Amino acid sequence: MSNIHPTNIIADSAKIGNNVTIGAYNVIEQDVVIGDNVTIGNFNTIGQYTEIDDECNIFHNSSIGVAPQDKKFGGEKTKLIVGKRTVIREFVTLNRGTSATGVTTIGDDVLIMTGVHVAHDCIIGNNVILVNLVALGGHVEVGDWAILGGASTVHQFCKIGKHVMLAANSKIVQDVPPYILAGKHPLRYSGINSLGLSRRGFSKEDRIVIKKAYRYYFRSELNPSISLKKIKEAFPDNAHVNEIVDFIEKSDRGII
Repeated sequence: MSNIHPTNIIADSAKIGNNVTIGAYNVIEQDVVIGDNVTIGNFNTIGQYTEIDDECNIFHNSSIGVAPQDKKFGGEKTKLIVGKRTVIREFVTLNRGTSATGVTTIGDDVLIMTGVHVAHDCIIGNNVILVNLVALGGHVEVGDWAILGGASTVHQFCKIGKHVMLAANSKIVQDVPPYILAGKHPLRYSGINSLGLSRRGFSKEDRIVIKKAYRYYFRSELNPSISLKKIKEAFPDNAHVNEIVDFIEKSDRGII
């Protein structure tokens, strides 16, 4: 049994799950899918084709899954998909995809704080935290467990690796490899995210190896290609180091 305030405007084609609570004055457009045990506050718009998975909590005054701010967008059928248990606070704007990928994806257990903007075709991993006023351009990718400090801005097509922690007011115009802390202007490596990795079960040995690998890349006087070669030679079978190397080698925008 769901609890839906009578002031809502809900399209006939919208599918609402079980035990859903929807506050006052929301607009839910056609072909929206809302899972079970979802809570939606007041004065939100949920755009067409949006899919919200179970146990999400959407607060008030947000625009979820509406058309992207992209001049190439021609009204094509694209989606926003929001994973399980994600929390969306006030005044958030999440745009659906364009024909380039067809979808904007938000993972499970994500916390999206007040005033955040996620543009078209972004991919946000699981357990990510986007602090107040973060703004992501189109096609940005954010890995699992990353934390973006308040008022940080990310240029389109940039990638942020897993377990990254960025300082407030960061300006990201290049890719940020996994497991690190970064801050200052211009954005630069500040060490590995040792506390975060420890909390998530990375052993002391894992953290030492990751730190040593990044010493080659960020702290030595070797050029990037030589430093990557040294890293591969020093840690040939370490899964975390292999992920670092793979991320750097696949970077299109270059590394901070």
